[in-house]
Amino acid sequence: MTVRTAVVGLGKMGGSHLAIFGAHPQVHLAAVCDTAGYVLDVMEKYTGVKGFTDYGRMLREAALDAVVIATPSSHHASMVEAALQAGVNVFCEKPFCLDPADGARLAVLAAEKGLVGQVGYHYRFVGAFQEMKRLLDAGAIGTVSHVLAEAYGPVVLKPRGSTWRTKHSEGGGCLYDYAAHALNLVTWSFGVPQAVGGSILHKTFSRDTEDEVYSTLYFPSGVTAQLSANWSDESYRKMGTKVTVWGENGRIAADRQECQVYLRDPSRAGDGYQEGWNVRYTTDLTEPVWFYLRGEEYSSQVDSFIRAVAEGGGAKANDFASAVETDRAISMILADAAAGPRTLEEAVPAKAKPKRSGFFGLLGGGSQSLERA
Repeated sequence: MTVRTAVVGLGKMGGSHLAIFGAHPQVHLAAVCDTAGYVLDVMEKYTGVKGFTDYGRMLREAALDAVVIATPSSHHASMVEAALQAGVNVFCEKPFCLDPADGARLAVLAAEKGLVGQVGYHYRFVGAFQEMKRLLDAGAIGTVSHVLAEAYGPVVLKPRGSTWRTKHSEGGGCLYDYAAHALNLVTWSFGVPQAVGGSILHKTFSRDTEDEVYSTLYFPSGVTAQLSANWSDESYRKMGTKVTVWGENGRIAADRQECQVYLRDPSRAGDGYQEGWNVRYTTDLTEPVWFYLRGEEYSSQVDSFIRAVAEGGGAKANDFASAVETDRAISMILADAAAGPRTLEEAVPAKAKPKRSGFFGLLGGGSQSLERA
């Protein structure tokens, strides 16, 4: 089956998707849509692809099977809904929806219509992170206690003016653009946190949004996770994302290059693992792709989407429902950061105030205990 596909939004990610989708052997690039008429004129002149400035008109006239939405995040919900109502499968860039309620509603709509909905969290297609997930599912490190999810890179390194990427109302900032990737890897394995705390959105250079994000996530299973992201860190040549997981039987640390595993007992890890340190490289864990641009994971996620559309089934990975889990966690972090730090009086109920006791209490200092009613 040939999948007639359109790309909406010809910016940084839209341009990449245009090249990757256009190279896929099952894709016919039927249309592009953007607000910049001169870009569309150039596209049509040199590629013959029909250009539209009106998204609704494109959906009505282009006879599409699928659409790739790479617009500012504030437009995602309305554009995804319009495509689904038109019977068109959707690949949407991350973050999915700024309001998790919109995302949940659209996930239900896609399922009801039997359409594929996938979101571009490409790190789930990196071999090292896939191996991390496999090991966690297998219980290789036993009961997990803590996770550290990190994302650093040199994006904003001087004061800059306002763009959609620097406004939360448009879906920009370090939280949506950088931290969301690391956060998505955490929700992939542990779901939606039941609470978050200590969230900090700190400005370094940006005027309208944060450049650093720090937060602690608490999961129903008892797992805690710390999120640390900074897109104003020039000590990194390019974006670096890493997840480290501690468990009773060892530790897993994965980034785009490799999956490092320390095991006390290797029996549940599978073939090739031994006691102590083990390393699996992404190059050994990644299946070959037909087209390389930015990284194999980008081509792999496109292939996953197109195959799902061609086979008439749901998304095999990164479906709308899983993206909503990350949207919910982002929403919780925003709310927690807005609430700000709490004083001791705010954090501890009146009936659980610290009470000095024993010898140190007599001295007026030293150890403290909590006496709960």
